[in-house]
Amino acid sequence: MTEMVYGAVPERIGEPILPKWWRTVDKWSLTCVLILFAIGLLLGLAASVPLAEKNGFGPFHYVTRQAFFGGLAIIVMVVTSMMSPTVVRRLAVLGFLVAFVALALLPFFGTDFGKGAVRWYSLGFASIQPSEFLKPGFVVAAAWMLAASQDLNGPPGRVWSFALCISIVLMLALQPDFGQACLVLFGWGVMYFVAGAPMLLLVGMAALVILGGSVAYSNSEHFARRIDGFLNPDVDPRTQLGYATNAIQEGGLFGVGVGEGQVKWSLPDAHTDFIIAVAAEEYGLVLVLCIIALYTGIVVRSLIRLMRERDTFIRLAGTGLACMFAVQAMINMGVAVRLLPAKGMTLPFVSYGGSSVIASGIAVGMLLAFTRSRPQGEISDLLRGRR
Repeated sequence: MTEMVYGAVPERIGEPILPKWWRTVDKWSLTCVLILFAIGLLLGLAASVPLAEKNGFGPFHYVTRQAFFGGLAIIVMVVTSMMSPTVVRRLAVLGFLVAFVALALLPFFGTDFGKGAVRWYSLGFASIQPSEFLKPGFVVAAAWMLAASQDLNGPPGRVWSFALCISIVLMLALQPDFGQACLVLFGWGVMYFVAGAPMLLLVGMAALVILGGSVAYSNSEHFARRIDGFLNPDVDPRTQLGYATNAIQEGGLFGVGVGEGQVKWSLPDAHTDFIIAVAAEEYGLVLVLCIIALYTGIVVRSLIRLMRERDTFIRLAGTGLACMFAVQAMINMGVAVRLLPAKGMTLPFVSYGGSSVIASGIAVGMLLAFTRSRPQGEISDLLRGRR
């Protein structure tokens, strides 16, 4: 009866998993992700060699590690994208609970690696940043609560999700990691808006964010130093922002040439937070625009497919994942060109970092799973049927 009412597309009975996945997955988004990963390896060859030599490793130490973690991320992404939305939701909620506990225990067992913010667990041979894995799990868990609140006699999912969001934001702010805190709050706000939140409430939330920023500026030397550096009209050429700004200016339209860039010898984070500066200097504005186009393609394609989705949970979770993915890329590139204060945030699939690239693989795998073509009619079928 449901198929007759909603115009469902009949499913191919007995179809093997791989052909079914390939037929239903968004191939354009998948291709964009693979190209971004390839660009990341290319830029890693340029950016990480000086740091490897400085730390006493082989010249391709960080590139090899990035290739390993990236390959693992691609496998995780593909496997996740093959799952049904129900399985994705269950595993995401379980993973979120583990990451939430890990984040709560960071002040006791975590380390800052001399960077002034306790964000990692050191395993000796590698490190783990719980907040990277927390983000996709939180989006799915919050979307589940928001969707459940719209059911008849459903739970107060909006209140629960908001309380969960605020608790995460507070824990991240105490590290301090204001960039990830803002990203989590933004992801929840987008989903809440799509779920039908009143505009007045969102304006109130924006006011609270501004108030919270003012309190942080007054009480956190780390936060105040970054804001002051951003607002200062004169950029110190010896700072990371100064080196990155100069590199972008030197690159021009087509760059100074492969291997000819100098910023990688000056920036300790050239292979992570400021990888886009290396791209701009050696390959010019052309490569930067290509990278922006790839991120735009993934997000726009995903949102277009989600607009046709009738399931509330899938629509909310997919929108939250897509928008959070886009904003993280925007923040990273915005910091490099001094449009935003320094955040310490990686560029998904391009920057070096095991936690970052694997968590990005999980998030995009979930997004691909939510945007797969399923045996159902589009939401426009339902709207036409009501006329």
